Amino acid sequence: MEAPLAERIRPQKLEEYISQAHLVGPNGSLTQQIAKGIIPSLIFWGPPGTGKTTLAQIIAQESQRPFFILSAINSGVKDIRDVIEKAKQSGGLFTAKNPILFIDEIHRFSKSQQDSLLAAVEKGWITLIGATTENPSFEVIPALLSRCQVYTLNAFTKSDLESLLARAMKTDTYLKSKNIQLKETEALLRLSGGDGRKLLNIFELVVNASAEDEIIITNQRVLELVQQNTVLYDKSGEQHYDIISAFIKSIRGSDPNGAVYWLARMIEGGEDVKFIARRLLISASEDIGNANPTALIMANNTFQAVTTIGYPESRILLSQCAIYLATSPKSNASYMAINTAQQIVKQTGDLSVPIHLRNAPTKLMKELGYGEEYKYSHEYANNFAEQEYLPKEIENTPIYIPGENARENTTREFLKNRWKDKYGY
Repeated sequence: MEAPLAERIRPQKLEEYISQAHLVGPNGSLTQQIAKGIIPSLIFWGPPGTGKTTLAQIIAQESQRPFFILSAINSGVKDIRDVIEKAKQSGGLFTAKNPILFIDEIHRFSKSQQDSLLAAVEKGWITLIGATTENPSFEVIPALLSRCQVYTLNAFTKSDLESLLARAMKTDTYLKSKNIQLKETEALLRLSGGDGRKLLNIFELVVNASAEDEIIITNQRVLELVQQNTVLYDKSGEQHYDIISAFIKSIRGSDPNGAVYWLARMIEGGEDVKFIARRLLISASEDIGNANPTALIMANNTFQAVTTIGYPESRILLSQCAIYLATSPKSNASYMAINTAQQIVKQTGDLSVPIHLRNAPTKLMKELGYGEEYKYSHEYANNFAEQEYLPKEIENTPIYIPGENARENTTREFLKNRWKDKYGY
C-alpha cells in the first residue's frame, strides 16, 4: 500500500524543512546546535501537523545519531526500558553522540512512565526529544521538564502552506504524473487550520477523487469532497480546536444545552478529560470571574476529581461543572484588567516604585525614607487609608472596571465608597 502524500514528501534535510525559521532558519537556535553537534534534550510544543516528528528525524540524520521512536499512545514502562537499553548499546559506537529517543505525544505518558526516562536523560544514555500539542508545563513532570529545552513550533502560515502544496506537486512522482490546476486554494488552506499534514491529506483526497485527465481544484470541489469524508471527531486535528471553541463559547453565552452537546461530542471522540477540565478552569476565571468566584473553586475541584477517576464517570462531573459555569453570571473584568495592566507596563516600562511603598530592610534604606510615609491600612477606620498605590506617571489610572452583575455592582459600591471620585467608580 502506497504511503500517504505527507509521508512521501517528508523533508529529509534541514534546508527542505518549511516554516519554523526561528528554530531552523540560518540564525535559528536549532540550526546552530546541529552545526555544533551539541543537541540537548528537547520538547517540541506546537499544534498538529507542524513538523515535530520530521524535525526530530532530521536532527538525528544530520547529527548522525541512532534514532529510536516511541508513541505514548501504545508504549508502557517496559517498552521505554527496552528502547533505552537498545539505545545504550548502540550509543557505544558513537563517542559524545547520544542516541536520540523521540517520543510522540509525550503528554499522554503517566508520571511513572515519565519517571522511567529520568535516569537515561540525566546520565546521558539518550537525548530525549518529546513532541506535544499540550502545554508541557502542565503535562510534563517538573523533574523531566527541567532537563529539557522547550521549543515552540507555530502553526503554518498561508505562505508556508502554499509552499507545501507547490513542493508536493513538484517533487511527488504520483502528483507529477497528473495534470493538476490549482484554480482556487482558499478552501484547502482554511480547512487545513495551519496543519501541514491535514492540508496534504485533503489535497490528496481531492486529487484521487477526480477521474478526469485534467484535475481542476476549486473551493467548491474541495468543500464537497471534505464534507463527504468528515470524521465524527479528530482530537488531533482542526475539529479538536473547533469543538472546544464551540464548547467554551456556549458556556460564555450562558447556554447549558450547547455546552453539554459539545461536551458530549468531545467525550464520544475520546478527548482527554484533563484537556476539557483545564478549559473549564480557564473559562471560570476569564468569563465568570468575580461575578461568581465559586465558579473557579467548582472548576478546580472538577479538574482534581476527573484527574483521579477518569472515564466513564468523569463525564458526569464535567457535565455538572459545564452546566454550573454556563448558568453563572458572567464577567470578564479580571481578564480585561490584567490585559490593560500588561499593556500599560509595555507602554511605560519599568516605572519606579513610590518611596512610601518600598521595603526598608536596611538602616540606609530607612534613612533614605523608604516606606516612611506608608499608611498601614489597619490603623485607620474601615481598614482603609487613602494613598497612592501606582507609580507617579500613571496615578489615578483605572485598570479594574467591575462588571455589570450583582456581585460586582456591590464591589463597585465598595470601591466608590473608599476611593470617592479617584478612579471614576
